[in-house]
Amino acid sequence: MSTLTGTGTLLRLAVRRDRATTPVWLAANALMVLSMPSTLNGLYATDAERADLVRQVGTNASFRALIGPLHDTSLGALTAWRVGVYAGLLTAVTSLLVVVRHTRDEEETGRAELLASGAVGRRASLTAALLAAAAANAVLALLITAGLAEQGVAGALALGLGLGAVGMVFATTAAVVAQLTESARLARGLTSAVLGAAFVLRAAGDSAGTDGSSVWTWLSPLGWLENLRPFAAERWWVLLLFAAAVLLQAAAAYVLAGRRDLGTSFFPARPGPAGGRLGSAAALAWRLQRGAVVGWSLGFFLAGVVYGGLTEGAADLVGENRNAREIFERMGGHSGLTDAFLAAMVGMLGLVAALYVVASVLRLHGEETSGRAEPLLACPVSRLRWAAGHLVLAFGGAALIMLLAGLGFAVGYGKEVGPVLGACLVQLPAVWVIGGLAVLLYGLAPRLAPAAWGVAVAVLLIGWVGPALNAPHLVLDLSPFGHLPKLPGGAMKWGPVLTLLALAAVLTATGLVGLRRRDVIS
Repeated sequence: MSTLTGTGTLLRLAVRRDRATTPVWLAANALMVLSMPSTLNGLYATDAERADLVRQVGTNASFRALIGPLHDTSLGALTAWRVGVYAGLLTAVTSLLVVVRHTRDEEETGRAELLASGAVGRRASLTAALLAAAAANAVLALLITAGLAEQGVAGALALGLGLGAVGMVFATTAAVVAQLTESARLARGLTSAVLGAAFVLRAAGDSAGTDGSSVWTWLSPLGWLENLRPFAAERWWVLLLFAAAVLLQAAAAYVLAGRRDLGTSFFPARPGPAGGRLGSAAALAWRLQRGAVVGWSLGFFLAGVVYGGLTEGAADLVGENRNAREIFERMGGHSGLTDAFLAAMVGMLGLVAALYVVASVLRLHGEETSGRAEPLLACPVSRLRWAAGHLVLAFGGAALIMLLAGLGFAVGYGKEVGPVLGACLVQLPAVWVIGGLAVLLYGLAPRLAPAAWGVAVAVLLIGWVGPALNAPHLVLDLSPFGHLPKLPGGAMKWGPVLTLLALAAVLTATGLVGLRRRDVIS
């Protein structure tokens, strides 16, 4: 029997299992990219305005670190500059999640062992996972190419292929890490850490130079995407770097997969203590989620420092551009450009915090579907007590990361410490509503619990893309974040805040009632 026997069947199974989640990630990414040309055309309609933007980006190292260098004044080049790095990040996250789900997750839950009892080759599951990621990246590349062809076919193809190539680099990275670790959670965490390091290297290189030629930029796949230069005299040879990285990592993953037994890893997990610090459900929840809490906390603090440092230069970047000023005011209020910029950036971090709270709440779903919750609940531990340990970390962790973001803003900006902290904390009711919805879905309909990711992504898109597209208030108000006061600078409105807090409490309580009354998934 060939080592690839059963690959086609496993690929069809992977596509079927991902039919609800992967399309959401792809649609969000494509919408973010394809909505940008019309937005940027309204912001920088004349050649003079675009030339002035190139000059400002070239002299502002902080903005280059955040977004990247700008190589040309065409609308396509502006689009690639504005969303290229972040579309690459989203593509990488989508790819690593797909690969880990269909490799290490399958082994950890025991499904891979069940499938292996049939006519399935040793490397079939790895091949199916990589093909599923490749299919997702190919669809994204086609969407980007077709959607931006009007700006230039060559540039659109370069950006589409570049984004797909970034996805495949991190898909193969995840494939290697999945062979090394015994835990799917650790595999996702380590691959995400590699992605974070790639972003930091790119940011360091771009802040040091104006054209992306720094050696630090070239050490990052995200930097390769920039140096592909879509819509700016494309460098097609950069795609060879992506191809080499994908082939080398895929080869390493295949070699490692052939040298280990199913369910094992090269770095096995250490057995933990049976008592002591793990003597309660809350302590176990902390042990399981502490890495995520620490990672998100550090990331939000650093993001606050970066955004705070950019505040002083926000007025210079916007300049006299009325359209850009209006977008910031729609996102952050009408109390002045500096306060509007701060409110907009705080709001963006609040939207990202909603992703944290969903991930933390759905850890309950992962523990239950993997079979680890059932033996725990067979002990004298009630379902509510077990769930409470994770929910404290979900809702309390959201408060912690927003507080640290506020402290980061204070460090980076150096002014208005109290108002900025208050602006960060006022995001929590909306974040908790998203978390409460995740609890509701998990408690009442656990098979629909992953749909909470779709809600969080939709809210993120409404908050990010909606103001730029001048979406009507009816659309913006679909997000709980649309009802929050615009702080700092705006007036504090307790009515919407208290209403959102009450809604979050009702959603969470209803979900817990459902959890208490339904059967445990086995």
